[in-house]
Amino acid sequence: MKPNYNLYLVTEESVPLEELLSIVDQAIKGGVSLVQLREKASSGKSFFEKAKALNDFLVPLRIPLIINDRIDIALAVGAAGIHVGQDDMPLTAVKSIVNNEMIVGVSVSTLEEAKRAERDGADYVGIGSVFPTSSKNDAEMLSEGALAEIMSNLEIPAVAIGGIQQENIGQLKNKGLAGVSVVSAIMRAENPQEAAANLVKEWHQS
Repeated sequence: MKPNYNLYLVTEESVPLEELLSIVDQAIKGGVSLVQLREKASSGKSFFEKAKALNDFLVPLRIPLIINDRIDIALAVGAAGIHVGQDDMPLTAVKSIVNNEMIVGVSVSTLEEAKRAERDGADYVGIGSVFPTSSKNDAEMLSEGALAEIMSNLEIPAVAIGGIQQENIGQLKNKGLAGVSVVSAIMRAENPQEAAANLVKEWHQS
């Protein structure tokens, strides 16, 4: 399944499973095309159970599930992909474990990191943080001009992440991005379906 990076939802830490499935269901109805499960503080058992339930929910909808960091869990539940950061297992090691069908993404914030990810076989990169964000405590803002520099030197798909909301998504248009990745704009929205639909509308408005 070739991924559509248009509106990429990254889940918020430790949302109870039933609430998570409800938010994801609404978000997909609003236009979310890809979902990443990120559970940095959960136990392996809890992460696995949530990942399995979410994957079982997403497969019939043909929405790929990406697992953050935990290759073992991604493989155990049959997820569509894995996403790693600069401090996680090196991409070359990840690629030696997973099959060629698995989508592999890497978080980057500099041209050097992006080019290394591309060279080592990443399917896409997540570039950020493009705006200040409260969803990831250790996220650092991109240096000025970094997004344009990365995009002009990259051939694989890229999504922007970090602090993206309906009010500022327009600033990211016409930069060559395959899509945008959001957390709180949907996860904390009163109406996740409406929030997703508004993001898609803003993204596609010329």
